[in-house]
Amino acid sequence: MLHSFHRIQKLPISIEKAWEFFSSPDNLKIITPDYMGFKVISSFVADKVYSGMIIAYKVRPVLNIPMTWVTEISHVNAPNYFVDEQRQGPYTLWHHKHFFKTIKNGTEVEDLVHYRLPLGFIGDLFHPLIVKPKLEGIFNYRYKKLEELFGKYEL
Repeated sequence: MLHSFHRIQKLPISIEKAWEFFSSPDNLKIITPDYMGFKVISSFVADKVYSGMIIAYKVRPVLNIPMTWVTEISHVNAPNYFVDEQRQGPYTLWHHKHFFKTIKNGTEVEDLVHYRLPLGFIGDLFHPLIVKPKLEGIFNYRYKKLEELFGKYEL
């Protein structure tokens, strides 16, 4: 089954500042909960995402078991959006679109993730029990951390 996750956050920063932050792979660690044990293991030639960029991470998503997660930045249209797709990792499919849009007094940051779990219907049984709550927790952490870093959006 194909699952999706959608989140929108408004930040009181310019689209240029949003792009500067989100397009740097090194900043992903800042907005990922510590319990994930997130570490970028790639060495980069560029400090900003580009189409075709491969990024490798070590994560501990379940039961503190270390796992390598490899993503490819498949599309980039600065400063409007970029897409990362899993090439190796815990999902059968992971397609994450990051959109940035100028709004009054800031930038709207939108995440749209489509994903499929391994093990077919057995994997889908774990979705409401483990996977969905874990994803929501990660993005809730990210939401709060971004407010700490950039402030709360106000009209």
